[in-house]
Order: sequence, then C-alpha cells, then structure tokens
Amino acid sequence: MQLEVKNVHISYGGPDIVKGIDLQLGGGAIGCLLGPSGCGKTTLLRAIAGFEPVRKGEIRLGGRLVSSHCHFLPPEKRRVGMVFQDLALFPHLSVADNIAFGLGGLDAKNRRRRVAELLVLIGLEESGPLYPHQLSGGQQQRVALARAMAPRPELLLLDEPFSSLDMEIREKLAREVGRILKQEELTAFLVTHDQFEAFAMADEIGVLHDGILQQWDTAYNLYHRPKTRFVADFIGEGVLLPGVVEAGGAVETGLGLLKGVDSGAGEEKITSGSRVSVLVRPEDVIHDDASPVKAEVLRRDFRGANILYTLRLSSGHPVQALVPSHCSHATGEMIGIHADVRHMVLFPE
Repeated sequence: MQLEVKNVHISYGGPDIVKGIDLQLGGGAIGCLLGPSGCGKTTLLRAIAGFEPVRKGEIRLGGRLVSSHCHFLPPEKRRVGMVFQDLALFPHLSVADNIAFGLGGLDAKNRRRRVAELLVLIGLEESGPLYPHQLSGGQQQRVALARAMAPRPELLLLDEPFSSLDMEIREKLAREVGRILKQEELTAFLVTHDQFEAFAMADEIGVLHDGILQQWDTAYNLYHRPKTRFVADFIGEGVLLPGVVEAGGAVETGLGLLKGVDSGAGEEKITSGSRVSVLVRPEDVIHDDASPVKAEVLRRDFRGANILYTLRLSSGHPVQALVPSHCSHATGEMIGIHADVRHMVLFPE
C-alpha cells in the first residue's frame, strides 16, 4: 500500500512540531525517518497511525485520505499495524497467544495456521508455548513483529524498534526484520535515531531535523550527495573543511588542492572565488608516509581491521582518516597524508 504525506504540519497547541513534511513511499517498500531525539519523527509516525491529528496537510494510505485538518479516520479503520518501542507483549500469554491476539476474526483452525506460519517466518517455530520472559530481547522483538503482522495490515509502523537491544545485535536484527517484511510483501515505515539500523533495513530514508524533512532519498545519496549541512554532518563520519573554489572547480584547502568531481549534492550554485565548506569523509584521506602534507594525531579509535584517526592539519583544521590497523601511530605523532576525494560535496560559507 502506498503512503503519501503531503505538506503535513502537526502541533500540540503551540509551535509546530512537524513542519510541512512531504514524502511518498511505494507499496512493498520500507521507509525510515531518521533523526535525533525530539526532532518530530515519532509524532509523524503517530499521525500516520491515527493517534495524532494533523493541523495542516494530508496523509493518504493507498490513495485513500485518512488525515487532514477536516477529516480523520480512526486508527482501527486504517488497516495499519504498529510495533511499539516497549514491545507491549502480554507477559501472561504464551508466544503463540501473543501472536494470535489480533486474530479474533478467524476461526480456531485458521488462527493456528497463521500463528504457525509466522513462527516459522520469524525463526521461532519451537517457541510457541514459551512466555515472553523466557525469550531474549531479539526474540521478543520478533514476536512483537509477528503479532503486528498477523492480521495482514496494509502498512506496518515501527517506533524505534531496536532501541532496547544491545548495539552489536541491532544491525543484524534490522536486516532480519527487513528480510521478513520483504518476504511478506509488506509496506513498512519506521523511525529511529540509529543510521545503521536505517541503512540495514530501509529502501528510502528521510533525515528529519527540528521538524523539517532535510532530505528523502536512498542511503547512498544521503551519504554521497547530502543536500544540507545537517545531513552531511549527521550521516556517516567526516568533517566540513573550509576552502576556496579555484578556476575549473578545484578547491584549495588545508588538505591541498582538491579536484574531485562535483557531486552536485548541494542545492546552491557555487562559482569560482567562493568560500565553501567541503565534506571530507575518513575514506577520502589516505595515509601516505611519502606525502609532503603532514598532520598531527589528535585521537585514535581502534576498530579492529582499521583505526579511525582524528588529525590536525597545519592550518589547524581537523580531518579524519580510516587507516588499516597495522599502521599504528600514537597520539601527538605526525603522519603523512594525501587527499583522494572522488566526489566533492560543497556548501557555501
């Protein structure tokens, strides 16, 4: 089922919390709203579910108007399922009975059949008789997902679905959940503050800041073609390095003359002589002992196969470099580097 959000504004009687959001998600796709706490993403999710009214604009599900300033379809009539942040599993019901909770309209035989196929789908076919407290956090998450999917909703909403789990299993579970949703051919929309969850699960991602949708795009474009400074800073790692645009489009910086192809990511036209900020990712800075450009190691973050170095250029500006971990340097050491910026992302100063 297609989801359409058109110029939606939401407030609680004061200033708008959600400010003119436009997005569209195709049927069978997985979308995500990504942003820091308090940016308005859960408020929009609740409005899609029918738990909050909109002050302006409209929300359509499958082409049908469900919310506007003068029209409101109640949640139970929207054919929307929801997985809440706290899961809200019933502790006194077995796993099978939790999944079957929303299947009151089916006879006993079809209820058992639907529960059995969902237990197989989530990889817990032997766990039906168990109770939620007997499961791990990741298993409980899958049960909550199966319960929401059981009535075959046309749209599934997920509110910070993995926030209670350990960081090392979030991305793995996000991939698993994405696979399950694709297998069921469900349209899904989640909100999270964790970009790795979003990248692992979503087809399209919107970055939200202060109630404004900064960019609705693929993960690749958010990383390589950010439209705003906020997206450039929020997605991935890197720094915005000051520079001056030279003739031909090259940019003079403290890292040297950068000649990468302009990605066209920024929305403003930039001319020769302009002062700009250049997005420099850690993979754009290459460790090179023979390079005349030297930088001081300010910090090192060991990441197994690689070390993320935070470096200070002679200009005083910081950059980051992702270096194989067998090249180990101490804080305060000077190391050689050179730039290899394939796609330049420029923002006017």
